[in-house]
Formats: sequence, structure tokens, C-alpha cells
Amino acid sequence: MANPVFILIGTQCLFTISDVIGRTYMARHGFTWSTFISLWFLTYTLVRQMATFGLLYIFANFSMGKTITMIGAASIVLSNLIGLLYLGEQISSLAYLGICLAIIAFIVMGIR
Repeated sequence: MANPVFILIGTQCLFTISDVIGRTYMARHGFTWSTFISLWFLTYTLVRQMATFGLLYIFANFSMGKTITMIGAASIVLSNLIGLLYLGEQISSLAYLGICLAIIAFIVMGIR
């Protein structure tokens, strides 16, 4: 069986990529009918569907409590990395401390 940490990180990366696609194009094109019949929305949907399959695989094969904790921590870390590096968003020092705690939680939960 594959290592759950790698599957989880890959799955969360797909969700994060789809979130960035959605944020970028929805801000540009708005919430209109033509937005939902465009190529970018199909791409967004396919990436999100692949991520959902990964999540279902994780839920079917690994313990739920540990998995949910790791998903939460990975989501916090990835979304803030994308926010900082790609979107140029800045948050407080206290928030960065919280992110560091999430990273520590991810590492602790990833240890068998």
C-alpha cells in the first residue's frame, strides 16, 4: 500500500491548484452562466475530481482521525504558501506561528 502522506500531499496539492484556478478565473470573469461553460471551468472540475478520488482512496485505506488532522494541517500550510508566494498576501506574525504549529502537527501525525 502506498504511503498515505504522499497521497495526502498530492491530493491536497490538487485541491489547492483547483482553488487557485477558481479564484483567478472567478475574479476575472464573475459569476455568470458563460463562466461555467468555459474551458477553465472544465479544467477546474477535472482537477477537483481527481483530488476527490485521492481523498476517497485515503478515507478508504487509512485511519480517519489521523487522516483528517493531516488534511487540515496540509491545507493550512499549502494555502498559506500559495497566498504568500503566488498571490502576494501577507498575514501577521501570530498567524505564521500558527502555521508553524500546523507544520509540527503534520509531521507528528505523519510519523507512524
